[in-house]
Amino acid sequence: MMKHGDNISVAASARKMRARNLRLMRSLAFVVCVCVAFSVGFFLRGNDALLESIGFSPLTDGGAPAPGTASLKDKDTYNSLSMRMSEVEDIIKEDSLDSYDLDAATMSVMGALADTTEDNYLRYYDPARYASLMHESSGTYAGIGVLFSEFNGRAYAVDVFDGSVAQVAGVRQGDYVVAIDGDRGQKWSTSEVTTSLDRNEGDTVVVTWRRPATLEAEGGDEFTTTLTCSKYDVKNVTSDLSDTVGYIKVKQLTQNSSGLVKQAIADLASRGALSYVLDLRDNPGGYLTQAVDMASLFVKSGTIVQIQTKDGKNAKSATGNVATDKPLVVLVNENTAAAAEVLAVALQESQRSTLVGTTTLGKGSVQVTRDLSFGGALRYTAAYYLSPQGRDINGVGIVPNVTVGLSGDASRDNQKSLALETAQSLVRE
Repeated sequence: MMKHGDNISVAASARKMRARNLRLMRSLAFVVCVCVAFSVGFFLRGNDALLESIGFSPLTDGGAPAPGTASLKDKDTYNSLSMRMSEVEDIIKEDSLDSYDLDAATMSVMGALADTTEDNYLRYYDPARYASLMHESSGTYAGIGVLFSEFNGRAYAVDVFDGSVAQVAGVRQGDYVVAIDGDRGQKWSTSEVTTSLDRNEGDTVVVTWRRPATLEAEGGDEFTTTLTCSKYDVKNVTSDLSDTVGYIKVKQLTQNSSGLVKQAIADLASRGALSYVLDLRDNPGGYLTQAVDMASLFVKSGTIVQIQTKDGKNAKSATGNVATDKPLVVLVNENTAAAAEVLAVALQESQRSTLVGTTTLGKGSVQVTRDLSFGGALRYTAAYYLSPQGRDINGVGIVPNVTVGLSGDASRDNQKSLALETAQSLVRE
């Protein structure tokens, strides 16, 4: 018969046995964990992406990085074109057997970049072209008898002077410049065209043109002209008195346009003008300051234009230099552009004038050209013109109060006739 003391001894022995077995199991588990960790470590060796995803630093050694990664530290290749190009450059430099021409590559990349943006005026000028664009005029300018405007970054003939060599050669309003002296490797802007045609009297120039069905249309027949540059004395501001209506035509907004218009107003008033017609048809714009000053000849106070930039909006107001408070009609058409549109809509929204004609071009953007540190320059859109009330001009244009197109009869200007009649009727009112 087992005694009580024997029962205690057996229970103690059992407890010791269980403790020993538990220690053996823990030791075995530790060995298994070490083996598993070693295996996992061997499997993950070099798998940096997986290691980083679970919170560990990469296990790669401190030797040379893989080609194309040497200069990528702290760069964000997902949100930066320059960083992506840097990665490609590094790969080519470190691992490719080929090379490339840096200047040619720059031109190609800039062109491709411009094509992917919505800025039709974005353009890169290489150092040589930029130097040509910026050269000072000799003061002996002779041209081909064409006034140019610009649509979507391309220059076109907005006015062909009567009797000019261009008119004789068959150039018409709306013809785009495709090439000058055989150079067709770019989109010719207005500034580039006028600079290239800044030549001495008697010099010849070969211009290739494209004649689209409409200003917005692609394609069209091309033709080439060889033109001799001549001097043309064409007045920018002309005026006339029709009954009691003073008619003033402004071809473009040059540095002295507002002063010339002010003189015309005074002259016509002295001759009995009781109302005015300001003709801005085919006016490609020019100096914004002149648009503000010219609007101020008719508007006593208030905002003339708002300018939208990345930093916000700012406004330009009337100067207070009013020249007349008599009734005014403004003539516009599809070639009225840029600062001329600013002038037209300022006079319309101030209730100062009635607009007659057709909807304007809708070129309400401002381009600037900035020098680049590696040579050349970048031209891009930096601001937009808005009407005094904040309406968009760019891509929209200004809709006249009275819409009337040309009749098709070249001998009769029905738009001008209607504008003069309207101005006359405003006097009677």
